Amino acid sequence: MFTGSIPALVTPFKDGELDLECLKKLVDWHVDQGSSGLVPVGTTGESPTLSLREHEVVVEEVVKFAAGRIQVIAGAGANNTKEGVRLITHAAEVGADAALVVTPYYNKPTARGLIAHYTAMHDAADLPIVIYNIPGRSVIDMKTATMAELSKLPRIIGVKDATGDLARVAQTRMACGPDFCQLSGEDATAVGFNAMGGVGCISVTANVAPKLCADMQAATLAGDYKKALAYQDLLMPLHEAIFVEPGLCGVKFAMSELGLCSAEVRLPLTELEDSTKEQIRSAMKHAGLLEKAAA
Repeated sequence: MFTGSIPALVTPFKDGELDLECLKKLVDWHVDQGSSGLVPVGTTGESPTLSLREHEVVVEEVVKFAAGRIQVIAGAGANNTKEGVRLITHAAEVGADAALVVTPYYNKPTARGLIAHYTAMHDAADLPIVIYNIPGRSVIDMKTATMAELSKLPRIIGVKDATGDLARVAQTRMACGPDFCQLSGEDATAVGFNAMGGVGCISVTANVAPKLCADMQAATLAGDYKKALAYQDLLMPLHEAIFVEPGLCGVKFAMSELGLCSAEVRLPLTELEDSTKEQIRSAMKHAGLLEKAAA
């Protein structure tokens, strides 16, 4: 069971290439800051613009850098089942703890196609799978009945739910059982998600505010929602500002303000507008992040 705050790790670049030295520092930092796990090369890791080999290298290096100190859920999503099988097989071979597999985007498979896709990936490697359901980006919304069918497979163990529909948490628990691991995929509703029965969040904001996100998650898991809401009040402007433009652009800029990595992204994504940068800086000040960095 995966719980707590799990950053959807950015992939740092330097002059257009992977910055593996920076990646190592980020892994060490997240361990120190109390993150529960890491997701390398999810969509926040810019998987759409990495080559297959770059994707594999990032997973290899994060597993190596983590060295068993923190769980690694390797991104293995694809809209091509053969490619997905390659990615999950590789993740298992290099020692990842699980794989995050997004619903196939653009293709719009039927429920039958989704079941066939996930079953093929399940059967390809001895690795737990977390389904990633994000209809706002993949168009497909995996319904609870489809997820319930897939949850019968022994290594399909949970979901990253980015629907933003908090009722879905209860519906999924009823359909898939209480042991099915439900992780939020949306920072702004993460507290409510856990109140409905979730156990953690695969988070974008945790790239820049890992300790605050980890402490917020710990409060919810301890049942202290008053404390959790205090953390969320600090974080909410940052959740919103990061996603004014594509979230990975926003979070990389915020990280660059803290000296953690460059703000560099790959086309078709671009540098933020100045107005967005100011909104992010303001949100970071609200959360106390810039002052802490200066100190």
